[in-house]
This record gives sequence, C-alpha cells and structure tokens, in this order.
Amino acid sequence: MKELLDLKKSMKRKKPSFIRQDAHKKKRLGKKWRRAKGLQSKVRLNLKGYVRKVKIGYGKPKKIFGVNKSGLKPVDVNNVSDLKKIDSKTEGALIRNIGLKKKLDVLKKSIDMKISILNMRDPAEFIKEAQKRIQEKADQKKKIVKEKEEKKKEREKKVTEKEKESKEKDDLSEKVEKEEGKKEKDKVLTKKDK
Repeated sequence: MKELLDLKKSMKRKKPSFIRQDAHKKKRLGKKWRRAKGLQSKVRLNLKGYVRKVKIGYGKPKKIFGVNKSGLKPVDVNNVSDLKKIDSKTEGALIRNIGLKKKLDVLKKSIDMKISILNMRDPAEFIKEAQKRIQEKADQKKKIVKEKEEKKKEREKKVTEKEKESKEKDDLSEKVEKEEGKKEKDKVLTKKDK
C-alpha cells in the first residue's frame, strides 16, 4: 500500500493540468476540461507541444481509489454508533454536518477507540477549545440573565414609586375636593342664616 501511495504522489507531480483547448488565449472559455472535437484540432490529434489530452493512463492505481494520503478510506460519521462500524486499521472517520455537542461525543469516543479523524488535525485540542467556548457562552448567558433580573427589579421599583406618588396625589385631590365641598356647604348654610 505504501508503495502505491508513493507511486500516486510521483504520478501526481508528473500529471499535467488539463485545460480546455485555447483557454489560455480566450478567457471566456474557462479552464475546465472539454474534449477537443475540431477536424484540424492539434489537441485531438495529440501533436507534440500542445495541451495534453485526458487519458486513462494518467489515473492512479485502482487499489488506492478513494483512499486518503495516509492510506485510509474515509467513512462519514454522524453519531457514536457509526464509529462502531469503522475498522481503525483501514478506515478513517470524516465528521461533517453535526452539532457541536454531538461532535464532542464522537471525538471523545474516537479517541478512546483509537480511530483517526481525517478532517481534523488535533481532536484533543479541538475538544478543549470547544469546551472553553461552551463555558464562556454559559457564563455570558448567566450574566445576561442577571442583568435582565436587575433591570426588572429597577422597573418594579419605579412602578411602585409611581403608584405611591399617584396614590398620594389622589388622596390629596380627594382631600381638596372634600374641603371645597365643605366650604361650598358652609357658604350655602351661611347664606340661609342671613
């Protein structure tokens, strides 16, 4: 397997970049490969000094099709139960499209099972950083909740103060009305006496 991987590496170095005929002359054509179909096309005729044509001979050995640089076949992992199906000697895990909590569970289990994760350099370091981020987020949430509670208490205090003031005003206005009413009655009574 190692010899095949080395062969693949050396073949990749020699492999030309297959670009479309005249792509270097006309920008609108784009670099993506298209088979040359022209009658006098020098690329179709495989003439020397022209762009190389795509051929099966440039392909890598069949035994390493779908194999990573390290010689492991990638297997998609979405949860912990998928890890149990992986053979750690020939296969490696690819973790994609998972939430952070599930990802942490999968990473911890893969470290215990000694399964290599192909799309991550250092899983242990990632776990530490993720836990640190989770803790910071939790602390921030607590802080926000405390601030909200304090604001709520302040609002309640203001409301109670306003209510007290409005009650006092109502009491004063009632007293004033009563006094005015008494004065009017006294005036009426004093007029009758005369």
